[in-house]
Amino acid sequence: MDKKVGVGLIGSGFIGSIHADSFKKINDADILAVTSPPPGQAQKFAEKHQIPKHFTDLDEMLALEEIDMVIIGAPNFVHCEICLKAAAAGKHIVVEKPFCLNMAEADKMIEACKTAGVKLMYAEELCFTPKYVRLKSLLDEGALGKPIMLKQSEKHDGPHADHFWDVERSGGGVTMDMGCHAFQFFRWLNGNNPVKSVYAQMSTTVHMEKTKGEDNSIIILEFENGVTAIAEESWTKPGGMDDRAEIHGSEGVAYADVLQGNSIQTYSNKGIGYAVEKAGHTVGWSYTMYEENWNYGFPQEMEHFVDCVKNDKEPLVTGEDGRAVMEIIFAAYESAGTGKKVELPFRSDAAKPYDLWKNRD
Repeated sequence: MDKKVGVGLIGSGFIGSIHADSFKKINDADILAVTSPPPGQAQKFAEKHQIPKHFTDLDEMLALEEIDMVIIGAPNFVHCEICLKAAAAGKHIVVEKPFCLNMAEADKMIEACKTAGVKLMYAEELCFTPKYVRLKSLLDEGALGKPIMLKQSEKHDGPHADHFWDVERSGGGVTMDMGCHAFQFFRWLNGNNPVKSVYAQMSTTVHMEKTKGEDNSIIILEFENGVTAIAEESWTKPGGMDDRAEIHGSEGVAYADVLQGNSIQTYSNKGIGYAVEKAGHTVGWSYTMYEENWNYGFPQEMEHFVDCVKNDKEPLVTGEDGRAVMEIIFAAYESAGTGKKVELPFRSDAAKPYDLWKNRD
C-alpha cells in the first residue's frame, strides 16, 4: 500500500479515546471517521479528536472507500455483527477484547474475514506493553531457564462502561472483562503452547447490586508443555489500576509491575486532576502516571496492526488467538460452575460464558 492507512473507529467510549490518542503517534495512518449510534456522540468525539467525518450509521462509514481498516471498540455483544459487516465491506479489522460473546460468533468472524480476504486482528495490548515485552525477552534469551510458572493479575474497582456490568450484554464478569488479557498474555509468553486444562474459582463479593457477574476470580491454566499459569482478576480493588506479572523459571525469576515502577509517587492534601486509570480519588498518596497509554502498549499495538495492513504482514495477534482465548474463558466458567478442572479442547453452545456458571440447566 503506497498511501497512509485510512482508519475508521467504531465506538466513541473509553477505549475509543485511547485509540484516538494512540493514532496521533502513528505516522503511517490517519483516522478518517468515527461512528457511534447515540445522537451527537460521534460528532462530539470527532470534534475533540480532530477526526474529519462522523456517523451514527455504521453502514455509511463502511461505504467510504478511503477507509482500509476499522477498529471495533463497541460493546461485546455487537462485535460479531459489526465484524461481519466490515468484512463484507472489504475492511481489515481490529477487534477489541473480549473477542465476542460465544464460540459460534468467533467461528463466524474468522470465516467471514477469510472469505473476504481481509485481516482479522485481536487487540491484546499486553503483548505490546513495553515492560512485558522486555519480560518476555528475558525468558526467550534463556536468562530464566525453563518456564515453570507464570502469573498475571489485573485489579481495579470496576469497568468504565455500563454494559460490562450487565452479563446479558457483556457475557460475564471480571473473567470475561480482564481474564481475557491474562489468557492471551500467557499464550504469548509460552509460545502459543496449547492449554491442557483450566480450573477457576469465581465469586461476587462487593458489587452484588451492580452485577450478576463475578467481581473476583482466580484461574489456573495447565499447558501441555507442563507450564502452570495463574490469573488473578478483581473488580474490587480501590485506588486505581494494578497490573503485574511474574515468570518463575528453572534458573531465575522476574517480576514486572506495569504501573507502579513507572509512576510518580505523589501526596496531595486536596487531590490532583488525574493520577491513573480507575483511581477513584487522589487525596493523600497516589501514583501519578505519565504517558499512560504508551506504558500500556496501545500505540505500539496499533502501529503494528497498521504495518500489517500497509505491508501485508501477518499480525502478532489474530482472530484465531481471540478464539483460543474465548475457549479458555468458556472453560473457566464451566469449571466455576461445576467445581471441576476442565480439559481442553472445550466446546460449548452456550450463548455466553456466564450461563455455564450460574444459568446451568
